[in-house]
Amino acid sequence: MAKTTKAAPAKKTTTKAAPKAAPKASAKAPAKAAAKKPAAKAVKLAAGSTVSLKQLAAGLADAHEMPKRQMEGLLNELVDTFAGHLKKGIKIRMNGLGIFQVRARPARLGRNPATGEQIQIKASKKIAFRPAKELKDSI
Repeated sequence: MAKTTKAAPAKKTTTKAAPKAAPKASAKAPAKAAAKKPAAKAVKLAAGSTVSLKQLAAGLADAHEMPKRQMEGLLNELVDTFAGHLKKGIKIRMNGLGIFQVRARPARLGRNPATGEQIQIKASKKIAFRPAKELKDSI
């Protein structure tokens, strides 16, 4: 039994060595294939489904050959930076994506849907997104 166990890993090692040699010869082909993989995953999702930040990080990590944790940290830092700028009232413009900004909503009268009585709604702020022309055209 010990000989069989030692032989099996040796076969696996030789099997793994052969595929590694082929991609080194054509380094451009696997890079293009890796870049296409996240797009293929996005296509498999249903039309009404939601992609989480972790799923985005996993796809980007695979495409750029980075650890998933490092990519998750990068995206979390991006979200924190966005929030910090928006809290200060600074617009964020991302080419190809659009513009994020904070807009003030004035106080107004509304109605309680259960009773129909008028209520005062406080002034608030909201985050507005205006998509870029490229994004609109791609959809």
